[in-house]
Amino acid sequence: MQKHTFQLTKEYIPLNQLIKLIGWTETGGQSHELIDQGIVLVNGEVETQRRKKIVKGMVVQIEDQQVEIE
Repeated sequence: MQKHTFQLTKEYIPLNQLIKLIGWTETGGQSHELIDQGIVLVNGEVETQRRKKIVKGMVVQIEDQQVEIE
């Protein structure tokens, strides 16, 4: 598993924007597809809310990629 960190500069970031920003997808549409397919985990649970507010301390995972929000 590849683990990374992401430095949050605001109160939160929407899940779909985070996935695109860290380079897991190239477009927002691709981010929506991954979320809709149930591939994205937030804190170990499947997350289907595209605009889920991701805050410090959360862990987002897609397959063997994981990012911790700091």
